[in-house]
Amino acid sequence: MREELEVDVCVMGAGPVGGSLACRLASGGVRTVVIDRAPLAPMAHPAFDGRAYAIASGSRQLLRDSGLWDKLPEPANPILDIRVSDGRIGRPASPLFLHFDHREVGADAGPFGWMVEARGLRVALNAHMASLPLLRVLAPATARVARSAEGVVVDVADGPIVRCALVVAAEGRQSPLRQEAGIPVTRLGYDQTGIVCAVSHALPHNNVALEHFLPAGPFAALPMAPSADAREGGAPHVSAIVWTERTAMAERILALDDARFAREIARRLGDHLGAIQTVGRRWSYPLSAMLAHRYVDTRLALAGDAAHGIHPIAGQGLNLGFRDAIALADLTIEAVAAGQDVGSPALLNRYQRMRRPDNVAMLAMTDGLDRLFSSDNPTLRLARDVGIAAVHRMPRLKRLFMRRAMGLA
Repeated sequence: MREELEVDVCVMGAGPVGGSLACRLASGGVRTVVIDRAPLAPMAHPAFDGRAYAIASGSRQLLRDSGLWDKLPEPANPILDIRVSDGRIGRPASPLFLHFDHREVGADAGPFGWMVEARGLRVALNAHMASLPLLRVLAPATARVARSAEGVVVDVADGPIVRCALVVAAEGRQSPLRQEAGIPVTRLGYDQTGIVCAVSHALPHNNVALEHFLPAGPFAALPMAPSADAREGGAPHVSAIVWTERTAMAERILALDDARFAREIARRLGDHLGAIQTVGRRWSYPLSAMLAHRYVDTRLALAGDAAHGIHPIAGQGLNLGFRDAIALADLTIEAVAAGQDVGSPALLNRYQRMRRPDNVAMLAMTDGLDRLFSSDNPTLRLARDVGIAAVHRMPRLKRLFMRRAMGLA
């Protein structure tokens, strides 16, 4: 006899969005199963690998409410200021800049966000998912999903049969559930590659994030917490690098040895952090944007990268997924507490109305910013530099931009 599980929600995908959503649902009284194709390998002592997430102030609510924030093995590092500049490789940044200070948002706003190591969030997810009584984790596992107006049946290969009222697709941009539902998507290509790594540096970053616009794309340095193992003897000053390059150039840069790779970073970063040294691994990703035409189907909700993907120019991709999870969790927990159907068309339509306009607006903004700033046209350069300086002198507009970046707008 095969085991049968009766739950409220089945989440497909145990990544940052799916895993956090599952934890929030279970901690809020919702019987939940989370399934992932990949094994959740033991990560008691993972090595420093250079990857980190910028968690916006508003997005931290999900990690706190789910119990994950307190499970992080190392403290997150706050982002207190953001400096936006324009320039060219190897030359000083334009004297016209935009500086965001978190104190300008309001006395109670707190930091813009926090930098969390990817390995730290994974450790917290693995530990917390295993500890929640109302959450069952099945990984590695594959499953067939049958949806109807009456409910959802998830047939797990060599595992249980899960019956639930709602299935959430949080499997990434190539979501099988989205494809099976026949939900069309719009895709935008950039011919750009994102390079992700970390550097240790001689001088403190003072919790300031840099977004430097260059002709090939934005270059960001994000303040991380001190690391005991980024290099031998520890690294007191560490920053994450998120670097956009044209794909052909990115391939050449990624092939450089460590010393030459560090020099290329320094040419873009400048000397305000002193001497730098690369630490951890290098990662690269082809950049594109994607938007699902709808986020729901019969007893199905899309969340995170299954629903949308944007250019990393503003560091908002994961935060949009977290905001999806916050909205869906709030609706679902409320419905379960009231004895209502968590997979009803009314609930799913409310979720779509809450999230799709926000995600469409952010995709349009990041796409427009990339196309505006990834150009060396002198006229465009002058216009954007003047625009940056103008916003810097407009407190109300700056405050709106800051609240939007923090996920509070």
